[in-house]
Amino acid sequence: MAEEAQQDRTEQATPKRREDARKKGDVPRSRELTMTGVMLSGAGALLLMSGSMGGRLADAFASGFSIERAVLLDDRYLAPALAEIGSSMFLSLAPLAAVLLCAVFLSAAVIGGWSFSLKAAAFKAERLNPLKGIKRVFGANGLNELVKAMAKFSLVAVIGVSWLWYSADDLLSLGREPVGQAIRDSLKLCGVSLLVVSLGLIVIAAFDVPFQLWQYEKKLRMTRQQVKDEFKETEGRPEVKARVRAMQQQIATRRMMEELPTADVVITNPTHSAVALKYDDTSMGAPRVIAKGKDLLAKRIREVAEEHGVPLFSAPPLARVLFRVAEIGDEIPARLYTAVAQILAYIYQLNETPRPGQRRPEPPVPEIDEDDFPGPRRSR
Repeated sequence: MAEEAQQDRTEQATPKRREDARKKGDVPRSRELTMTGVMLSGAGALLLMSGSMGGRLADAFASGFSIERAVLLDDRYLAPALAEIGSSMFLSLAPLAAVLLCAVFLSAAVIGGWSFSLKAAAFKAERLNPLKGIKRVFGANGLNELVKAMAKFSLVAVIGVSWLWYSADDLLSLGREPVGQAIRDSLKLCGVSLLVVSLGLIVIAAFDVPFQLWQYEKKLRMTRQQVKDEFKETEGRPEVKARVRAMQQQIATRRMMEELPTADVVITNPTHSAVALKYDDTSMGAPRVIAKGKDLLAKRIREVAEEHGVPLFSAPPLARVLFRVAEIGDEIPARLYTAVAQILAYIYQLNETPRPGQRRPEPPVPEIDEDDFPGPRRSR
């Protein structure tokens, strides 16, 4: 049954499934990559800090082996002396420990990122099930881990033995050196050895990382039914739909308000509704609605128009008809050309510089029969 269920998982994981898995602490990980990164960092740190670290360790050892007899026999002085030696050794090794700790976090975050989840650390009784434990050991993943462990052991053993054979003279020469120099050289030799072994682990990590990513993607695959159920669960919820509609409305309103300052005129009801029109004879066949709203939104449209010097023209019947028959981005119906043209001509005349003795134009009164435009009536 499990194999059949796995075969039915032909769909890629959805973003929600990936997010849910991440919240549970289920992210791709490669222990081989982490180990390789830690060993390379440790090798680099030893090679760079072998001199200073070796000197501090040599001083700490010298202090430990040169404690006076009176101090050894007096409890009042022995504890502080040992604490001083311990703190000196701790400070000597602290930089190396810090580098290794940083390497652990950085290496672990390379392919899966940082993920902290209490669910992953929570106690689960099913983990104590011996049958599932046997299945994990003898399953495909357990077999993969066994093959990797054998390959890693064989490769590291071959590289390690070869390196020990090659550097046997350097190892034996440490016994003939002064203590301080021997400690520094031994740290440097440890760094080189770790570096050589790490080069072999890079090969294993190069195969393990793609495999872990492939296995993770395979585990997250979904059946078509799961994809449908998830879509119904998320997109089908009334609260989700309402939130999506609210976000879409906010985006549309913000975009409308950004374009409103370019309008030629705002035709009002005068308070219940407002419709902003724009006309450009080079790119439009007819005036176009770039904003509209009623009640509070209509009030906001009027305020923005006044802030940017867009003329307001009160024509209640025309405003109601435009609000009812034209959507944002649409050109006005042909039957409203005459009424709108009268208003635009009036606005253009107001914007022109009056000549001496020229009378101010009279505002037009567009004749609109609302019965010619069927549809639900808006408030007057």
